[in-house]
Amino acid sequence: MKNIITYIVIAICLISSIWIGINNNKEEKSNYSPSKKELKLRELNNINKKIDYFQDKNLDRYIAYKKKNKQLKIKDVIKRVNIGLDKPYYTATQKTPYQNKDYILVNKYIYMDENYIPNNLEDLEPSYSRSGMKLVKTAKTALEEMINAAKSEGYPIRVMSSYRSYHYQVSLYNKYVENDGKEAADTYSARPGYSEHQTGLCIDIDDGVINYTNFENSKSFKWMQENAYKYGFILRYPKDKTEITGYTYESWHYRYVGKEIASYIKKNNITFDEYYVMFIENKN
Repeated sequence: MKNIITYIVIAICLISSIWIGINNNKEEKSNYSPSKKELKLRELNNINKKIDYFQDKNLDRYIAYKKKNKQLKIKDVIKRVNIGLDKPYYTATQKTPYQNKDYILVNKYIYMDENYIPNNLEDLEPSYSRSGMKLVKTAKTALEEMINAAKSEGYPIRVMSSYRSYHYQVSLYNKYVENDGKEAADTYSARPGYSEHQTGLCIDIDDGVINYTNFENSKSFKWMQENAYKYGFILRYPKDKTEITGYTYESWHYRYVGKEIASYIKKNNITFDEYYVMFIENKN
């Protein structure tokens, strides 16, 4: 009998302890007030816990951009703000930290200084390009392999423009501004220091028959769409990505980024700008 009473007393004590604990926990929760940061993160569905390219410093910018672009997925909001698209072009710019890297990014927010000349520039063979064309060695090697593969299948490719110095871009950009005005020129031509051509990693191409501005209408373009990534090249300014790249569609402008990056961009249908803020920025 004494044992039974003892068990009952112990059970009552345990139940009381649990009950008190539950009530205390409820009371603590009822008294809890989320911080301003937590409330803001809730507006973004706590996306910071789901992606590793979320930047705390941009939290307010994410919120503001989301409110202005309600049709965008939150991940796209994060990527675009990280690129800088919540600010006018050529504002809050920064110098590239990745000089002489195949994954260097140059756009309307990231620039190279006027003295930057990429290492390992090499002349392109006349059979591949117009005279005087140069590319960084890694890009040149990949280009030759790609052009030979295309040629073997009956698709001619010729390089019309490749590396351009800062000072060459000055004269080219100024000519466009003189002809079309600054606002129009900025939609299709990079300002000096912001041109991918200065990296020595990009090319403008044609098929040797159709003018390069009509490259989209050539059979070689279709081959490039299906095969360029296999050699590390991407179509840098796609038709459906102008809001992200900041440039009008250029079917002739290809950029070397290496096979791994090019394959990811092709598979996921994103721009190099997006890939950069997802995997490269602040990672190396």
